[in-house]
Amino acid sequence: MVDDVEKRWHDPGMYRRAVGYCAGVLVVAALLFLAIDEWASRRESCGPSPRTFCDGTSQAAIIGGPGLVLVVGTIGAFVGTYRVWRQHRAWPIWQGAGWFLMVVTLAYLSIGTGSVTS
Repeated sequence: MVDDVEKRWHDPGMYRRAVGYCAGVLVVAALLFLAIDEWASRRESCGPSPRTFCDGTSQAAIIGGPGLVLVVGTIGAFVGTYRVWRQHRAWPIWQGAGWFLMVVTLAYLSIGTGSVTS
């Protein structure tokens, strides 16, 4: 068992898994964003407005789709933190991944909501 005070949290394999998990979540969110963007660009235009996301359905989809992927990915990283902690392994790596994904999630939701509603 590793004592938390000792700070022996060097585990390259765990680090690679956490980074791969974060990269996977970000890639899935980006691909979903691109798919929704393509879908919204083919929808009927909202009159003289040049905006792509001018109706409520496309606005909700562009915020909700990738946002949901990011939220689920964040929760998954923190669940991974708990599972690794229970195994007495290098859990701070997964906690860092969870906090990184949380910051990305909050940034996406706040910037996206502000730009869609303006």
